[in-house]
Amino acid sequence: MSTPVLYGPIGHVVRRIAPFLEADPLGVYVAALSMWSAAIGGTVKVSSRGNTRPVLLWSAVVAGTGRGKGTALRAAHHVLDKALGRFLATHTTSGITSGASMVNHLWEQQEATAETEHGRDVRAFVCEEEWSEVLRRVKRDASFTTKLRTAWDGATLRNTTKEEAQEVRDPAMVLHCHVTPSDWSKYVGESEAAGGSYNRILPFLLRSVPLLDDDRVSLPKVDGRELSDAYGWATARPRVITLGEGARPLWRIVRRYARILGETLPESQAVFIERTSEQTLRVAACLAASECSETITHEMLSAAFTLVRRSVQDAVRITKGATSPKVKRQPLSLEDKVRARIDLHGGRATSSQVLPYVGASAEAVKALPGIVVTVERSGKSGRPATVFTLRGDESENAPSTKTADEPRPASAERERNRTTVVRLDAYRPEPAQAPEPAPAPKRLEPLDANPFRALL
Repeated sequence: MSTPVLYGPIGHVVRRIAPFLEADPLGVYVAALSMWSAAIGGTVKVSSRGNTRPVLLWSAVVAGTGRGKGTALRAAHHVLDKALGRFLATHTTSGITSGASMVNHLWEQQEATAETEHGRDVRAFVCEEEWSEVLRRVKRDASFTTKLRTAWDGATLRNTTKEEAQEVRDPAMVLHCHVTPSDWSKYVGESEAAGGSYNRILPFLLRSVPLLDDDRVSLPKVDGRELSDAYGWATARPRVITLGEGARPLWRIVRRYARILGETLPESQAVFIERTSEQTLRVAACLAASECSETITHEMLSAAFTLVRRSVQDAVRITKGATSPKVKRQPLSLEDKVRARIDLHGGRATSSQVLPYVGASAEAVKALPGIVVTVERSGKSGRPATVFTLRGDESENAPSTKTADEPRPASAERERNRTTVVRLDAYRPEPAQAPEPAPAPKRLEPLDANPFRALL
């Protein structure tokens, strides 16, 4: 299964709090991106082939009961709440069960803000934690799916059922919902997706919920200054984000990937992924805005592609009737395993704390270049103990002039925004206090030369 990249300021904060969550970090990252797209959707658009379109990201977290859907949503609030000011408190709604109620909600908000200092505001974050209840009701309203398509496209919404005709131009509504795999299969059918209504939503299957040793540990505080600066930059004036020249070769690969995949899958599955390239472009634009950039770089597009590819895989699994993803984790090298054990014990671990858990002999561990081996004796007659530590200049415990959590300054110039690209942790310790995350690599690892070799 494809491993999404936790990219930029949002990904950095999600990784920061991941060890303290009884939820899949992917669910937090997806919910936070949807919130972010709703917050900037009123002023930010993305352009491709001369056409501008919204950056609105609609997402569905698909998991069984008790799989951490609500925990992931609350963690996403923790990531963005302060950075977005009062946006989430004033623009979050739920319970929209008809096309008329959707238009009416946006129209009333438009009228209430028309005379304010910042002008009309038609942004909305629709969060449906019990989406199955909504889907049961909307079966009675034929206009609901039509209005959904119009809202995602950012086209004008009209409501003629009221005494006074209502019209909302350039709506910026984002839908984020929770649903079980069985309810998705029951209510989101092939015919609805073929009409274009529900294939505008990116579905994600969550992994099993990790259990923490101490459930009293709360989420660590996060520094939202960088995201706050980016929010101010994105909403200060209308902005159009475009593809940079360095991202265009990958963009051609993304478009071919979407077309070839759609032609190779059965029709019942292909209808759910027809907008793969469009979704990738929108995700990349949101990532660019989080770094105050009007240009999508290769790194941003690549990170967006990994996320959408994961959604494609999950969409196929859901339509096959899967109830939970079978996660194929990247095998850890011996050095990675040893480092993880040493980190778990505070940067210093004995042979009994390491060797039984890594499946290697002491000689093999001693031969690793990044591991320092010392022999310590307690007292004159004490039994000698072999102690493993990390080489000083490579350890995350080594002193540094800049911590991993120190915010990077926001700026409109791409050169001033050094990206942080990290992957979901293959190993997750369970500390009692907030750990210092390992420094993230400077650049994203390139995608496979041929992404079609492992489509699913």
